[in-house]
Amino acid sequence: MLDLKDHIEAQLGEAINAAVIENGELTLEARRAEIVKVISFLRDDPICKFSSLIDICGVDYPSRERRFDVVYHMLSMAHNTRIRIKVTTDEEVAVHSVTSLFPNADWYEREAFDMYGILFGQHPDLRRILTDYGFEGYPLRKDFPLSGFVEVRYDEERKSVVYEPVNLPQEYRSFDFMSPWEGAKYVLPGDENVEKG
Repeated sequence: MLDLKDHIEAQLGEAINAAVIENGELTLEARRAEIVKVISFLRDDPICKFSSLIDICGVDYPSRERRFDVVYHMLSMAHNTRIRIKVTTDEEVAVHSVTSLFPNADWYEREAFDMYGILFGQHPDLRRILTDYGFEGYPLRKDFPLSGFVEVRYDEERKSVVYEPVNLPQEYRSFDFMSPWEGAKYVLPGDENVEKG
């Protein structure tokens, strides 16, 4: 693994910011503008032979300036080795699509766009793929509300699907997160049968 890391660092130079081996896996931190070059090299280089793109996913870190990581997972079947490539981006700057190198990246990039709002430049058909028509927001972002913005239900009277704002009445709910072992000041049902001694 160390030889592979050294080879990749020597060949790609400034196209990658870092190469780290953790838990027997190699992770590259690539420059956003160089992602096509990096992925192409890993696929075509006779020493690397990472011929399969397994996955592309997003990760959200809202406190960072570039809040998103776009993470590519690749497999070299010739060497039975996996590699992870990370690129950072924000809500406005697009990461270049790798669909020209791996056609299966089409679905993965659309999924990252739909769930996080990550933009991919030169993508042939970047539109939502998992959420409903007219869906607002990006459900896997850390700042997306847990209940969402719109409730979708079937109305039996209208015989159609109805979209309504989410309504969560909380005024009549009483939350008690205290465990009975933490000294509750009231008797729980069944406690009156326990012998005290």
